[in-house]
Amino acid sequence: MGQIKRLVLDVLKPLNPSILVVAETLTGAKGITSVTCTIEEVDRETETVKVIIEGNDIIFSSVEKIINDSGSVIRSIDSVTIGKKHVEEKTGR
Repeated sequence: MGQIKRLVLDVLKPLNPSILVVAETLTGAKGITSVTCTIEEVDRETETVKVIIEGNDIIFSSVEKIINDSGSVIRSIDSVTIGKKHVEEKTGR
């Protein structure tokens, strides 16, 4: 498999830990250079979070372990970029 450069995940997490803690923990993993977490929805006990991870060689199993260890679960992989460089999606005509 090629190197993962970018992942967009739909994550369901408990209210604690905060997205700041989750993002900091993910950023510390090998191959990850940046993480963006955006709260999409808040429920009584959970948050739906869009997690965008970028790096040189992201190891999905490490990402999954960090997310699971935070009490969260990956609901879906919404986007993935694999290869030597990131391909920008063009919008419009």
